[in-house]
Amino acid sequence: KLITAIVNKEDSKNVCNELLKSKFYVTRLATTGGFLMAGNMTLLICTDDERVDDCIAHLQVLQQRTEIVPGTATLGLGIESTMPMEVTVGGATVMVTNVERFEKL
Repeated sequence: KLITAIVNKEDSKNVCNELLKSKFYVTRLATTGGFLMAGNMTLLICTDDERVDDCIAHLQVLQQRTEIVPGTATLGLGIESTMPMEVTVGGATVMVTNVERFEKL
Protein backbone atom coordinates (compact mmCIF):
# COMPACT_ATOMS: atom_id res chain seq x y z
CA LYS A 1 0.00 0.00 0.00
CA LEU A 2 1.00 3.60 -0.53
CA ILE A 3 0.05 5.86 2.36
CA THR A 4 0.05 9.54 1.46
CA ALA A 5 -0.18 11.76 4.52
CA ILE A 6 -0.31 15.55 4.48
CA VAL A 7 0.87 16.95 7.80
CA ASN A 8 1.77 20.35 9.19
CA LYS A 9 5.41 21.27 8.53
CA GLU A 10 6.00 21.83 12.25
CA ASP A 11 4.72 18.33 13.10
CA SER A 12 6.55 16.46 10.36
CA LYS A 13 9.94 15.97 12.00
CA ASN A 14 8.59 14.24 15.10
CA VAL A 15 6.17 11.98 13.24
CA CYS A 16 8.85 11.02 10.69
CA ASN A 17 11.25 10.08 13.49
CA GLU A 18 8.57 7.86 15.06
CA LEU A 19 7.79 6.22 11.73
CA LEU A 20 11.49 5.55 11.09
CA LYS A 21 11.88 4.01 14.56
CA SER A 22 9.07 1.61 13.63
CA LYS A 23 10.90 0.67 10.41
CA PHE A 24 8.63 2.52 7.98
CA TYR A 25 10.31 4.04 4.93
CA VAL A 26 9.23 7.65 4.57
CA THR A 27 9.79 10.14 1.77
CA ARG A 28 9.05 13.77 2.67
CA LEU A 29 7.96 16.31 0.09
CA ALA A 30 7.67 20.00 0.99
CA THR A 31 4.23 21.19 -0.11
CA THR A 32 2.05 24.25 0.36
CA GLY A 33 -1.59 24.16 1.39
CA GLY A 34 -4.09 25.92 -0.83
CA PHE A 35 -6.16 27.61 1.88
CA LEU A 36 -3.56 29.14 4.21
CA MET A 37 -0.68 29.00 1.74
CA ALA A 38 1.30 27.60 4.66
CA GLY A 39 4.02 24.96 4.69
CA ASN A 40 3.04 21.31 4.84
CA MET A 41 4.91 18.09 4.38
CA THR A 42 3.48 15.34 2.23
CA LEU A 43 4.72 11.98 3.44
CA LEU A 44 4.89 9.01 1.07
CA ILE A 45 5.03 5.71 2.92
CA CYS A 46 4.98 2.29 1.24
CA THR A 47 4.22 -0.67 3.44
CA ASP A 48 2.67 -4.12 3.47
CA ASP A 49 -1.10 -4.43 3.87
CA GLU A 50 -0.81 -5.77 7.41
CA ARG A 51 1.18 -2.70 8.60
CA VAL A 52 -1.20 -0.01 7.32
CA ASP A 53 -3.11 0.29 10.61
CA ASP A 54 0.15 0.53 12.58
CA CYS A 55 1.35 3.34 10.32
CA ILE A 56 -1.92 5.24 10.62
CA ALA A 57 -1.75 4.86 14.42
CA HIS A 58 1.52 6.81 14.34
CA LEU A 59 -0.19 9.55 12.33
CA GLN A 60 -3.20 9.71 14.67
CA VAL A 61 -1.04 11.13 17.46
CA LEU A 62 -0.87 14.42 15.53
CA GLN A 63 -3.21 16.80 17.28
CA GLN A 64 -5.31 19.44 15.66
CA ARG A 65 -5.07 22.87 17.23
CA THR A 66 -6.30 26.36 16.52
CA GLU A 67 -4.05 29.25 15.60
CA ILE A 68 -4.68 32.88 14.86
CA VAL A 69 -3.38 33.84 11.42
CA PRO A 70 -3.57 37.08 9.46
CA GLY A 71 -6.44 37.14 7.01
CA THR A 72 -7.86 39.62 4.58
CA ALA A 73 -11.45 40.69 4.17
CA THR A 74 -12.96 42.95 1.58
CA LEU A 75 -15.03 45.70 3.18
CA GLY A 76 -16.47 47.03 -0.08
CA LEU A 77 -15.52 49.91 -2.35
CA GLY A 78 -12.14 48.30 -2.95
CA ILE A 79 -11.12 48.60 0.70
CA GLU A 80 -9.40 45.61 2.24
CA SER A 81 -8.65 45.04 5.90
CA THR A 82 -6.30 42.59 7.53
CA MET A 83 -8.25 40.83 10.23
CA PRO A 84 -6.92 37.88 12.22
CA MET A 85 -8.69 34.58 11.60
CA GLU A 86 -8.85 31.53 13.86
CA VAL A 87 -8.08 28.37 11.86
CA THR A 88 -7.57 24.71 12.66
CA VAL A 89 -4.10 23.36 11.86
CA GLY A 90 -2.32 20.10 12.57
CA GLY A 91 -3.60 16.58 12.37
CA ALA A 92 -3.16 14.68 9.15
CA THR A 93 -4.98 14.04 5.91
CA VAL A 94 -4.31 10.41 5.02
CA MET A 95 -4.97 8.49 1.80
CA VAL A 96 -4.23 4.80 1.30
CA THR A 97 -3.93 3.43 -2.23
CA ASN A 98 -3.14 0.03 -3.67
CA VAL A 99 0.30 -0.43 -5.22
CA GLU A 100 0.63 -3.02 -7.93
CA ARG A 101 4.37 -3.46 -7.44
CA PHE A 102 6.81 -2.25 -4.79
CA GLU A 103 10.53 -2.93 -4.77
CA LYS A 104 13.25 -1.40 -2.64
CA LEU A 105 16.36 -1.47 -4.83
